[in-house]
Amino acid sequence: MINPIDAFLGLFSLDIGIDLGTANTLVYVRGKGIVINEPSWVAIERGSRKVLAIGSEAKEMVGRTPANIVAIRPLRDGVISEFDVTEAMLDYFIKKAHSQLLLPFPRPRVVVGIPSGVTEVEKRAVYDAAISAGAREAFLIEEPMAAAIGAGMPVTEARGSMVVDIGGGTTEVGVFCLGGIVVSRSLRIAGDEMDEDIMQYARQKYNLYIGERMAERTKITIGSAYPLPEEMTMILRGRNLVTGLPEAVEVSSIEIREALSGSVGIILDVIRDTLDETPPELVADLMETGICLAGGGSQLKGVAERISEESNMRAWVAQDSMTCVARGAGKVLESLDMLREVLVSTDDRRPRRPGF
Repeated sequence: MINPIDAFLGLFSLDIGIDLGTANTLVYVRGKGIVINEPSWVAIERGSRKVLAIGSEAKEMVGRTPANIVAIRPLRDGVISEFDVTEAMLDYFIKKAHSQLLLPFPRPRVVVGIPSGVTEVEKRAVYDAAISAGAREAFLIEEPMAAAIGAGMPVTEARGSMVVDIGGGTTEVGVFCLGGIVVSRSLRIAGDEMDEDIMQYARQKYNLYIGERMAERTKITIGSAYPLPEEMTMILRGRNLVTGLPEAVEVSSIEIREALSGSVGIILDVIRDTLDETPPELVADLMETGICLAGGGSQLKGVAERISEESNMRAWVAQDSMTCVARGAGKVLESLDMLREVLVSTDDRRPRRPGF
């Protein structure tokens, strides 16, 4: 039975889809599109754990905070590592989405993307965080399924489709047919690991200690998975580990490609393993439709060409690939009756009183 208060508040709320990512959180509002795309960073006071800043404002503080403030990411490898902080972040984004649209009393229905293969405890943590943040109903969907729906793949039809979602904390590979996942793999190597590879390379080759933001900027600017038509260079700025003094070093895209080769190679191995387990009839379908790439990591230069070469299949990057999961989660809410089968059960066994 629907709570009449929730029904009333629902008149003033919008259905929203959330891509609760390790690197970025995106919020899709039904009928409005993506209204929030901010980093998943929260700045808190060390002693009291009071939240001081969330999103872009918190990311600006990374590496620049005084001793009493710490900037953290409450999600690691796609799952919640700091429950209270994640709840505060979700609450902030839900209220911000509603405030932009001048709507009071936010009690929306929410669909949240989660990595495939997470434990029941991790699923429950995301569900509870969404409810605690003010959602009147919360649903979970596996990220590769949400990415496929957001990219416009025919996941409910009797033909196979495949998505590789390369995010910040996880890489999700899924093969879909008839509204279900036939084969899936979740790998905790993605954009963050690539940043770490670049930091490690600079440390080992140049004795240069660079920060996460410098490594990320380098990956975006000159990082690649396949030889570029015209190779590029960039200046790395950091601290020399021998002298302790600031130093700048010029590196080429060839060097950064070498630094990223380990992580890219592991992602390619997982794609090959997934294809190896895919039924031959679906492989035949995939040879026609190709492999769809989603997530921020799919924007790494040459990654589609490298996957095409290694898999003997056409690989293509989805339009607006960073927002695929959030858009897919939103589309599920728009057609909840038709797409309810793609949602993940939260195994809610809480006892209910008679008559409720």
